[in-house]
Amino acid sequence: MKKLIAATLAITAFGALADDAALIAETKKTALAIPPKLLQMVQGEIDKGSYHGAIAACSEQAPKMAAAASQNTGWAIRRVSLKNRNPKAVPDDWERAVLEDFDRRRAAGENAANMDKAEIVAEGDKRVLRYMKALPTQGLCLNCHGTDDKLSPEAKAKLSELYPQDKATGYAEGQIRGALTVKRPL
Repeated sequence: MKKLIAATLAITAFGALADDAALIAETKKTALAIPPKLLQMVQGEIDKGSYHGAIAACSEQAPKMAAAASQNTGWAIRRVSLKNRNPKAVPDDWERAVLEDFDRRRAAGENAANMDKAEIVAEGDKRVLRYMKALPTQGLCLNCHGTDDKLSPEAKAKLSELYPQDKATGYAEGQIRGALTVKRPL
């Protein structure tokens, strides 16, 4: 009888793990569709010579893309950063811990482009899938997130106007600019 109970528990646990893996895979697929679209918009604006347009893509279009994905899925999807530009992009405690871990891993030599974390957590009496994907700073990002000597006067002026409390400059290529975060109720 004990063996039957143990086998039943093992099968149930394996099924739960498989279900969790499927949920994580689905979450990643949905979330990972957003950053390439944003980068394409930003690059298009930079190609036109419009830093104002590039800033608008990040400040206006990215939140709209995340909001649309959130509305379509019922999940909370957004970008967060330890050095946020947008006051709404402040991480919660779980997100902060993950971002700090990403920074430690990058300092140890891990490629930021490959970093993500998924975890199922309890929030009250509910289970929630938390997922984060690191967003490494790419070359085109340095036009607005780079060191002060790399920012154009046009970009500096627009950023100062839109974000007087901006903390999101001083990055080098490859550093973790922030992360895409998903909170999916189960």
